[in-house]
Amino acid sequence: MKFHVLTLFPEMVLQGLAPSIIGRAVEKNMISLDAVNIRDYSKDKHGKVDDYPYGGGAGMLMQAQPVYDAYRAVAGDRRVRTIYLTPQGKPFTQKMAKEFAGEEELIFLCGHYEGIDERVLEEIVTDYVSVGDYVLTGGELPAMVMVDAIARLVPGVLGNETSAEEESFYNDLLEYPQYSRPEVWKGKAVPKVLLSGNHSKVNEWRLEQSKLRTRKMRPDLYARYEEKQKLIKRLAKDKRNNIHMIESLRRGFGEMIYAEGGNVLVYDNAEKVCMILAKNSPGGKKLIEQAPEDTDLLLVSQEFVKDDLPEHEWSLLMTCHQYLYTQRETLPVRYKEIRRLTMEQFDYVCSHYEHDDSSYLEERIRSGFLYGAFDGEKIVGFAGMHGEGSMGLLYVDEAYRRRGIAESLEAYVVNRMLERGWTPYGHVIEGNEISEHLQEKLGFYKAGRKVWWLKKQEKQEN
Repeated sequence: MKFHVLTLFPEMVLQGLAPSIIGRAVEKNMISLDAVNIRDYSKDKHGKVDDYPYGGGAGMLMQAQPVYDAYRAVAGDRRVRTIYLTPQGKPFTQKMAKEFAGEEELIFLCGHYEGIDERVLEEIVTDYVSVGDYVLTGGELPAMVMVDAIARLVPGVLGNETSAEEESFYNDLLEYPQYSRPEVWKGKAVPKVLLSGNHSKVNEWRLEQSKLRTRKMRPDLYARYEEKQKLIKRLAKDKRNNIHMIESLRRGFGEMIYAEGGNVLVYDNAEKVCMILAKNSPGGKKLIEQAPEDTDLLLVSQEFVKDDLPEHEWSLLMTCHQYLYTQRETLPVRYKEIRRLTMEQFDYVCSHYEHDDSSYLEERIRSGFLYGAFDGEKIVGFAGMHGEGSMGLLYVDEAYRRRGIAESLEAYVVNRMLERGWTPYGHVIEGNEISEHLQEKLGFYKAGRKVWWLKKQEKQEN
């Protein structure tokens, strides 16, 4: 991911982020960061970039020309998402950070003095964002805050895929209390459950502490959390058919867009997937109309919803059966040489798994959700979890098949998901009897309804 900061003080930005995890991510080429000095694009011989505002008033205003030329030096003729840091903007949130993290490139515009000429803002800015209801001397500090918050969500930056999930604001809950050595400090002991070694009990304690802390410190977040839990409880009455929506909400991937009566719309902003459950055909049509404009994929489990979709807007990708593993016991993994993949195996994955966007496979690897089976140092297969939460991405070299490797790979993924308190589920393309047999062998249940994946049609230009 590329970050560009248009500023009058480039050293402040670069030096401020260099010593951090973000600086190390830049050194490892996981992200790129450049600070563009707006003064370099001034046409004034003294490098002047400001002038008095028309109509009078205190202070000076940054001129349009140097800002615009600095922007064009970065963007060229492209339209790059550009964020202007201003107290007048929308409040910056974790949800916004996740949205920005899905971009390949971002430009931050840092104002100074009394602001920037409105005309250039209208020309280049796509987002007006504020880091708080207060005024700073410039936009550099807010830009650094946002770069830090966004970059740490880029796969691989933190080096631990659980770090970005188990923290404040994940799934509308604040992070639970944390403890380190010594066990007793100033007469205060570490809670016994954290010393028990019982991961299930630890996870229960952490969830309860997160709920208590959120209810006390952020009742607004807790109200949203409770609303989501009520919907999950409703959906759980038909768990097998609704597991994709339940897990999307439970894991914090999906956002509840609409939930009234028997009509539910859940949207995964990161994957641009919209999940729809309707009471009847009119309800389905209403939900389709409410799907966010940037939705790329629809996931529906009712045939009447699929049939009501405009054919010129949506095309069928695949028809699947949905399987879920409801037991809490881990599965035996008989093939022992299984470990998390790294980018060293990227070419192998790309050559053996068909996908129209190789960056998706890269993101899965960097996120830590793709695991490989090895024969020594040779990779012979892989499996993992898709971005929206389902298990999949399964492949085993032909020479290594019928050795139980596929079964072990799936069992390994199931166990990793159970460790997080998730219910494993997956989608098997209709007609794939070998895969269906594998799910049944592992103890998965088959949902009564099929699920349909649909892709948005590209608009034809006249």
